Amino acid sequence: QVQLVESGGGLVQAGGSLRLSCAASGNIFGINSMGWYRQAPGKQRELVAAITSGGSTTYADSVKGRFTISRDNAKKTVYLQMNSLKPEDTAVYYCRITNMLGTLYWGQGTQVTVSS
Repeated sequence: QVQLVESGGGLVQAGGSLRLSCAASGNIFGINSMGWYRQAPGKQRELVAAITSGGSTTYADSVKGRFTISRDNAKKTVYLQMNSLKPEDTAVYYCRITNMLGTLYWGQGTQVTVSS
């Protein structure tokens, strides 16, 4: 059974930083891409950042230059360093992992709240 456990969310003032982590456990049959998504109240879930097995990264325009995604393959963990946070970054953040067979796994979500 595959599980994704997220941590690092919380309440921070605008301009502050947070680092999210998502650790995978269980037999994933090889991790391909890893990514972070977020969903604010009343809005659709959107891609924040993603990283391929080769290390290529993709960012939403709204977070470019402020957020950095990274991964530790040995630990089956993906990170999201979030700097210069803004109130509009407030959302539930979800990690998603795709394995080599194309199966998607989602974390349970972690709340990030940025106060103005």
